[in-house]
Amino acid sequence: MAASIDPTSVLIKPLTSPRGTSILEQNYEFDLVGAAALLEKYLDEEILVVTKDGKEYRGKLLSGRGDLVLQESGGRVTVIKVENVQEFSFPELPQGLITRPTLVWLVRAGQSGPEELEVTHLTGGISWQADYVLLLAADEGAIDLDGWVTLTNTSGATFPEAQLKLIAGDLQRFPEPGMAARDLYMQGAPTPTEAAVQQREFFEYHLYQVPRPVTIQDNQTKQIEFVSAGDIPAEKFFVYDGLQCRDGYWYCYASSYPQTDPSYGVTSNPKVMVMVEFDTEDVEADLPRGRVRVYQEDIDGAALLIGEDAIDHTPKGENLRLYIGDAFDIVGARVRTDFRRPSETRMEEDYTITLRNHKDEAVEVRVVEHLSRWTEWRIFSSTADYTKLDASTIEFRVNIPANGETRVSYGVRYIWP
Repeated sequence: MAASIDPTSVLIKPLTSPRGTSILEQNYEFDLVGAAALLEKYLDEEILVVTKDGKEYRGKLLSGRGDLVLQESGGRVTVIKVENVQEFSFPELPQGLITRPTLVWLVRAGQSGPEELEVTHLTGGISWQADYVLLLAADEGAIDLDGWVTLTNTSGATFPEAQLKLIAGDLQRFPEPGMAARDLYMQGAPTPTEAAVQQREFFEYHLYQVPRPVTIQDNQTKQIEFVSAGDIPAEKFFVYDGLQCRDGYWYCYASSYPQTDPSYGVTSNPKVMVMVEFDTEDVEADLPRGRVRVYQEDIDGAALLIGEDAIDHTPKGENLRLYIGDAFDIVGARVRTDFRRPSETRMEEDYTITLRNHKDEAVEVRVVEHLSRWTEWRIFSSTADYTKLDASTIEFRVNIPANGETRVSYGVRYIWP
């Protein structure tokens, strides 16, 4: 068994005579053979020690902790420094020592003869994740997508010719040291079929099955392609969020009580985010949680990394929006120009957002503002049209001329009982 097995998770199913066979005991043996374990087992037993200068010492082992203490047949006691030992020699492997972690069962059999058992268990040291590679077209209107399953095995066991099944979803699991966050299942070799990874729903999750035998070596990372799609319509656009709410600041969300502190939420972020969006309906697959790397070809055809992001479990038909970096040539500034308290139950403030474009072409920037001082608000003045995205967020679509500058100003009023 794998060295990282969780022995409390074992499920045993007798196959030959399921009604006549029962499991009385299960023992997990993990006292693995090794120099220290052998010396411990051979206390008061005779062993042979050869030192680096070629001398042989044979006698009863009195101590194997640190230096070796041997008592020869005539009663003489010899102390041998461990660093001077070239090899040990033991007559046989002591009882109770094993070469790999082992499960041992005491079985009450309903009949004599061989009994086939099906054993299911969990193990740590094996994990998987989804990795996606996107190639953005030169005109930035389409992408090619390849999705890979990345398996890492440090469990202490090799799984030859295994049937590999991967479950993607948010399974409720109690944390165990070394246990993988997502589950994979391996059984005996399946009947070979087509090479493509098969996908289907399983319980309330999604299961990805490799229909061919897969050998997973210990201490190995293996990648298997599970989805590939080309020429998927995509859109690149710019977003300016002066509060940097992508980083999850607490003042990015509607407060449960009026925030009357004048300094609340007045930060200004100069960065303009670069986003790429596409519809997974065109991918023809459900996408497990994973990391996304986005490339684009240079003028000589070499694909260069232009950004990375991570996605959550995404069913087919959902839009995916990737934040891949910040624009070099577009800069934003957010300034509060006024703050007023006309009464005890009313508060007003004015903001001006300035966007500068250093490109030789005009661009559109989506300016996002978070009205989070209180749940009840009204925009009483604005120099541009806006769209209400949710209960505390509005968005302006701002056009900036080539090598130019555009400003948007608005005033918001908060009212509470």
